[in-house]
Amino acid sequence: MAGEITVPLLPCRSIDEIEDFYRMLGFERTYRQAKPYPCVGLRREDFNLQFFGLDGFDPEASYGSCVVLVEDTLALYEAFAAGMRAVHGKVLVSGRPRMTRPRKRKNVGNISGFSVVDPGGNWIRIFHNTDAADAGTDEPSSQLAKTMRNAVVLSDSKGDTPQAARILDSALIKHRESAPVTDLVEALVYGAELAIRLDDRARAGVLLAEVAAAELTSEQRERLSEALANAADLELARAAGA
Repeated sequence: MAGEITVPLLPCRSIDEIEDFYRMLGFERTYRQAKPYPCVGLRREDFNLQFFGLDGFDPEASYGSCVVLVEDTLALYEAFAAGMRAVHGKVLVSGRPRMTRPRKRKNVGNISGFSVVDPGGNWIRIFHNTDAADAGTDEPSSQLAKTMRNAVVLSDSKGDTPQAARILDSALIKHRESAPVTDLVEALVYGAELAIRLDDRARAGVLLAEVAAAELTSEQRERLSEALANAADLELARAAGA
């Protein structure tokens, strides 16, 4: 049988808070009830989610999660980011709610993915819709790049940001001089993102200043366009007290 549709039903503290958040991302309400329990359905094109309110629910202790497969992770990220900027003047990169940036995930065959952590503490994990075998097997060009991929899995997939920051900071100390400048800039930008998630804006500022001072050719800037755009978003978030 084909044509099945699965809609995740996820917990939250307040369906009003959840609805406001997802409307910011371009969703519309498809269903709402108050009794016998609060529930709201939300949709953005073919992207459907439902949430139920739970008395005494602690979003910090939530294990709610789902995987969503899309054709273009970067386009969806940019649409979500535009909604955040319109409401908050910045992309939400720390605290709850927040959003990570699309990056290849070594734990899922190098498929590009990003995560939205909503006000209910639910991780909406968004990946490019392709078989892992078709995602590419490109090997990192340096030890610094290898460590960064490990850090991405730890923080963006597992949620262990302190450990991700520790291993990446250690790699920056050990491999800063030997890494290609493109790998160095990618690692510096991600290190700044991790620092902001950990509310260490001073550390983020140091790393972003090093990115700004990097001597790059036009070809390198083109290759690093997404990372440099992320650096600009991070500087806004840092200055605003992300």
